[in-house]
Amino acid sequence: MFMAASFAALSLSLASAQNPAVKTAPEKSKAQRYIESVATNDILKHASFGVLAMTEGGTTLASWNPDKRLVPASTMKLITTGAAMHQLGPDFKFTTRIGYTGTVADGVLEGDLYIVGGGDPTIASKDSIAMRRDALFAQWKGFLDKAGIKKINGSVIGDGRYFDGPIERDTWQYQDIGTSYGTGGDGLCFYENTIDMKVTHGATVGSPVNVIVSYPTLPWMKYHYACKTGAAGTGDQLYMFTSEFAPYAEVRGSFAIDRAAKTEQFSNKFGAYTCAHFFREYLLSKGIEVTRGVADVRLGRIRSNLSSLDPGPYAAKVDDLKMIGTSYSPALKKIVRECLLESDNFYAETFYKILGRRLHHSAQPDSCATAMADVLKKLGASPEDVKIDDGSGLSRSNYISPEYFVKFLSKMMDSQVFGDYVETLGQPGGRHYESRLKGEKDDLKSRVHLKSGSMGGVRCFSGYIEPSEGSKSDAIIFSIMANNFTTPTSKVDPIIDRIITLLAADN
Repeated sequence: MFMAASFAALSLSLASAQNPAVKTAPEKSKAQRYIESVATNDILKHASFGVLAMTEGGTTLASWNPDKRLVPASTMKLITTGAAMHQLGPDFKFTTRIGYTGTVADGVLEGDLYIVGGGDPTIASKDSIAMRRDALFAQWKGFLDKAGIKKINGSVIGDGRYFDGPIERDTWQYQDIGTSYGTGGDGLCFYENTIDMKVTHGATVGSPVNVIVSYPTLPWMKYHYACKTGAAGTGDQLYMFTSEFAPYAEVRGSFAIDRAAKTEQFSNKFGAYTCAHFFREYLLSKGIEVTRGVADVRLGRIRSNLSSLDPGPYAAKVDDLKMIGTSYSPALKKIVRECLLESDNFYAETFYKILGRRLHHSAQPDSCATAMADVLKKLGASPEDVKIDDGSGLSRSNYISPEYFVKFLSKMMDSQVFGDYVETLGQPGGRHYESRLKGEKDDLKSRVHLKSGSMGGVRCFSGYIEPSEGSKSDAIIFSIMANNFTTPTSKVDPIIDRIITLLAADN
């Protein structure tokens, strides 16, 4: 049996699904017959539905609209993470540097302290792979100690200029941008640029929802709560609306009276400023006086008052700073694994931006798109056959076909990083996929490596299936994509699970 370690060594040279040289199965597979039976049922007959499953040896096992370009949702992350790992290497690490302007004399810095972000998305994250906030801040303080800085006659400035351009895509849905899964950022973040709010329903339907900001507390923010307690059965319909242009946010929507209290995560548009604030608080707690407050850098200028329209003085050029230390993120392969298992949009967007920054010296959307196309060409996966609008799949302007996913995943098997890449994927019954292929035998589930994608009217799965026996040419690459259905996802999932099960059972 090809288990994960041996599967990672497989090399795939998969021909195009439309290539006449591709072998076809001598008779319809069980999966193919099942797909034909469900593609026109009441659940999928009005939906856009595409499937392609092929063996490493080039045999088509299942095919239905394989060249139809569909919205991939979070299966987009398979391409983003694969491209990042192929280009940067699995051991790549993001950096954050500490530097200052001015001079140091008798332990006093006459100038400003800069936290210069390098895109590390894990700063102060609650993710298990991230360094704990206090440990990271202790490391940064250690840089000050070595430089002999005991007092700062200036400000602590969060500098996120490493990623220029908008902090989120303008093609994302408006209601998504204020949520934790729709948060964006520049080159310096804090807690994945999210805010935790504890919410409980009010005493009666129509009464205000009780909302308390729990972490991080942001003293500059003004919140307005226009949310009401909804009737039983109406669920959680809370959304926060905010922007990077003013420290104001409004929570709208409803929270059902029969819902248990929970912690909602919303978006913090001031990640660099927040990082500077909390590091300054840490320094004060350790006896290092900071005489002025905090600031960030926007459009090249120092912004100390988020409510002010005054542009502020120009920030120092990064190259002119006196750097005193560098901290490092976890290895890229570790961040990618968390990204794929948790379907973390913030991490995925960071990978997309770092490709633009590293290959074209900019994280502007057009530079990121060009960089992605460059990497796809290197892999041999033609970028002309796909439309990629972001790194996370949150945009509905991404269009990818099952055929392209199969082609990309096959090319990843030729990459030197494939062993690490396949280890980042989820497995049925494992973390985040506990309900997938429920009831199937463990030896079948252990051979499936996949990523899901979901948003309103979209459900997709793509990945690999190891062969239970025989040669490596029997390994399967598959992509199953459903768009524009109006039935609950709970009715679509069993269909997709059945297709995967049938493919794996015949392999």
